[in-house]
Amino acid sequence: MRLGVTMFTTDQAMPVADLARAAEERGLTSLYVPEHTHIPISRRTPPAAGQDVLPEEYKRTLDPLVTLAYAAAVTERLTVGTGIMLAAQRDPIVTAKAIATLDHLSGGRFVLGVGFGWNVEEMESHGVTYATRRDVVREHVLAMKELWNRDVAGFQGRHVSFEPSWSWPKPVAGPPVLIGGAAGPKLFAHVAEYADGWIPIGGKGVKDALPALREACEKAGRDPAAIKVIPFGTVPSAGKLEYYAGLGIEEVVCSLPSAPAATILPILDDYSSFL
Repeated sequence: MRLGVTMFTTDQAMPVADLARAAEERGLTSLYVPEHTHIPISRRTPPAAGQDVLPEEYKRTLDPLVTLAYAAAVTERLTVGTGIMLAAQRDPIVTAKAIATLDHLSGGRFVLGVGFGWNVEEMESHGVTYATRRDVVREHVLAMKELWNRDVAGFQGRHVSFEPSWSWPKPVAGPPVLIGGAAGPKLFAHVAEYADGWIPIGGKGVKDALPALREACEKAGRDPAAIKVIPFGTVPSAGKLEYYAGLGIEEVVCSLPSAPAATILPILDDYSSFL
């Protein structure tokens, strides 16, 4: 079983370069960071995790690609990924270039985890409506994949349109695309169409969801065995990891609090004890 970690990287938490080095030194496989461009103060949308008050780190989240570039630069093996990127809120041409550059410079160590978003007023600031966000994410990812995979790439869609173009560098390894979100037919249709895996937040209910994921992949002509399932933001225990291994899961991403090194390092030591 491979173990990675995810943390809200902020201006108050453990510096990401130190975190990345510490994770790699302990044998952890990956580091994922989330994204929020800003948090409108109206707070019309309640916190997605059901908190009474939105945690401070949501207001202070660092840009994920800049952050991961720092993490990749000070490590040699660590996979660096977004968990998750709000792809609907980003220009796909600019983002494709940034991701390809990061993947190129890191030697193919980047993984793109994307999500559809929950903060209505945040996405509205980017000109995206809640009702269309899934369609926008889909087109943005498909357009980026065209730019990554073709020497001459163009795209014509409802939300993205650009003429045949050149764009280098190309990513070394794809990069793999993982989709975060709760199990359901819409989510699994997206995974089957244009992703390489599913990152269920917390990992609850994974076993019951696997048949529906397999069915969606088969319907789309995809091999279900090629789709990764990576429980995300979980707190590990020996029993839980054994349970996941029994489902054929090979990697779990463990949750870290957004906190200074004095808090984070003992947790990393604890997580590494499961390796």
